[in-house]
Amino acid sequence: MYLHLGTDVIIRTRDILGIFDLDTSTISRRTRDYLRKGEIEGRVVYVTSELPKSFIVTANGQRTTIYISQISASTLKKRSGYIDGIKNI
Repeated sequence: MYLHLGTDVIIRTRDILGIFDLDTSTISRRTRDYLRKGEIEGRVVYVTSELPKSFIVTANGQRTTIYISQISASTLKKRSGYIDGIKNI
């Protein structure tokens, strides 16, 4: 199954490690450091130039990629469908 992240970017759902809301997750310094490190290493892909609302971490083999999307984390979760079994904490 595939997930549309916005613009022309589509990823495989089996590669998704996590879908995160930028407003709530970037409160943590560790998350900000993780995103900064990913940017320095060239692993961040900006899906659009619009205001970002979420970031998606994927793994393909040993390489992880961070996608920054204008679509909210809750909308992406609904679109992915396969995460329905995970309860919100």
